[in-house]
Amino acid sequence: MNKARLMQGNEAVAEGALAAGVLFYAGYPITPSTEIAEIMAERLPTIGGTFIQMEDEIGSMGAIIGASLTGLKTLTATSGPGFSLKQENLGYAIATEVPCVVVNVQRGGPSTGLPTSPAQADVMQARWGTHGDHPIIVLTPSSVQECYELAVIAFNFAEEFRIPVILLMDEVIGHLREKVILPQELIIIDRKRPAVPPGEYIPYENNESLIPAMANFGDGYRYHVTGLTHNEKGLPTGNPEVTKRFLQRLTQKLNPYLDRIQLVEEVQLNDAELIVVAYGCTSRSALEAVHIARSNGLKVGLFRPITIWPFPEKQLEKYAERKYLVVEMNSGQLVGEIERIFGYKAVERLNRIDGELITPKEVLDRIGEVIQNV
Repeated sequence: MNKARLMQGNEAVAEGALAAGVLFYAGYPITPSTEIAEIMAERLPTIGGTFIQMEDEIGSMGAIIGASLTGLKTLTATSGPGFSLKQENLGYAIATEVPCVVVNVQRGGPSTGLPTSPAQADVMQARWGTHGDHPIIVLTPSSVQECYELAVIAFNFAEEFRIPVILLMDEVIGHLREKVILPQELIIIDRKRPAVPPGEYIPYENNESLIPAMANFGDGYRYHVTGLTHNEKGLPTGNPEVTKRFLQRLTQKLNPYLDRIQLVEEVQLNDAELIVVAYGCTSRSALEAVHIARSNGLKVGLFRPITIWPFPEKQLEKYAERKYLVVEMNSGQLVGEIERIFGYKAVERLNRIDGELITPKEVLDRIGEVIQNV
């Protein structure tokens, strides 16, 4: 029987990670994500797991990569300044295809910024914060229930696709308390193991699935792990053809699976003349505004990307020839993707960058302005 609990968003992330099978956490306390570390410090030792408070965010990211290479599911959590420090090792995890989950509970920035205030200003950093062409999966919850569910999904994606997954939250969702239903049964995915003897193992094999099997350190499979561009055996290479094949597989390996990866919520879009695009805590205000607008006879709908990277372009393209209003707690980041798809003339904005929430009234007022000018 499913259980119901009153939980905080950060607590739900921790519970979801534990349900997914996490056994290693390395982190450094930082507002507003610290509750995740606190819960992990208490719970992991009781189930045979490991919690380490590292010297900094750089070491934390390195530690979860190393632990993942031994076969463990690994997690770290941070916020703005710490997320910046993790970028180099995040790129290393991407290049070496090491599964792990990174939680970023966003706060106001730049620099130290507003440690206890919400923001959504790490959207582009989550996609392009580490250098070079690379794939990444970024999920963003809008409720405490989704914090739990997406934590499980984040680990499943990380394990199946050998990739770091970012759970991009915000201070409001992280500290919000709501009822959460804890399912009795969950779909849990573990990384694919080699089905060949150690002597035949190719750690970065360019196979049909584009996702090579992953051996554990200590299981008798010897392979080279490096952030340098490498061949299928993991050895560094400067050969242009080998480099091209490696980067093509790396950057395109998610493409066959986008229908499963790109999660969205669509609300009353079929006849909508104006589509509000919002995510995270901002989508809660947007949804309320859409309901009020509908009750007033306005044809408005909501498109909520749950997966913001890879951006769910095809799902949105179904609603061409509409007007769009993108609502974000930043100066305009995800809006660039909408403008790229539909052009600047089709897209309007509502932004707030003062550390306060965008209210349903603000969204409703902006809806009225946009519709009036259609």
